[in-house]
Formats: sequence, C-alpha cells, structure tokens
Amino acid sequence: MSSIGVTSRLTRYQQSILEFLEKLESPISAQDLYVQLRSSHQRLGLATVYRALEVLKLRGLVQSRTSVKGESQYSLVQQHQHHVVCLQCGKSIPVEACPVCELETQLRQSLSFKIYYHTLEFFGLCAPCQLEVPQSLE
Repeated sequence: MSSIGVTSRLTRYQQSILEFLEKLESPISAQDLYVQLRSSHQRLGLATVYRALEVLKLRGLVQSRTSVKGESQYSLVQQHQHHVVCLQCGKSIPVEACPVCELETQLRQSLSFKIYYHTLEFFGLCAPCQLEVPQSLE
C-alpha cells in the first residue's frame, strides 16, 4: 500500500475496498465489488460500498470510468488513463501517449487546482467490429 499514504484515516470498509482494488488488473463495478466482498465474508451493504467509493474518489485514491453500457467502473488511481473504446464490443485499449499532460500542468498552476488524475477516451469501432457493421450504418 505504498502509493496510498492516508490509509490510517480510512474506515475498515474503505480499507477493505482499497485492498481488494489493489489485487485487480481491471476496473470493477460497485455491484460486482459488493458481490466479491460479500463472498469473502465481509458484512457490508451495497450503499456502504457506494459511500466508501465516493469518499475514496474525493480523497484521490480511487477513480471511476463509465463503461459503454453506462455503468461506473472503479479502480485505484493511476498516473494517467487514456483509452480507445469500442462502442460495439466494449473493448477498451490503453493509449500510452499523453496529449494533455502540458494542459494539466497549466491548469494546476493557473487555477491553483489539485489534480489527482485525468482521463481521456476516444469512442468508435475496433477493427473486428468495423467488419461486422454494414457501411450504411456508419
């Protein structure tokens, strides 16, 4: 938990959620997180999971992305998140280049704004899905 320095002030549920998210390789919905935590014999309600995630977001420890289906997906904050997302199959491909780092620095300085992270997503069709969609629908 080296990247998270304020864990001493977290509730046990917030701490449990952070520890669970650390083990994941991909984002998870609040509902799926709730099911996973309940299956590991943790007694908590779905509303508690949502409240804990909101607090963790406000502290800059957790980030959320909205999936193609409109569901929030949660993960630990990472330096930068950039993706191209297929609207057909939902595949999300990370993009390594960061075209907005300079803008982030300018905003941080000019607005005295504490930025925890930023995301950038492009939506369209991946190569396999382009072959499935008739040209007339594009």
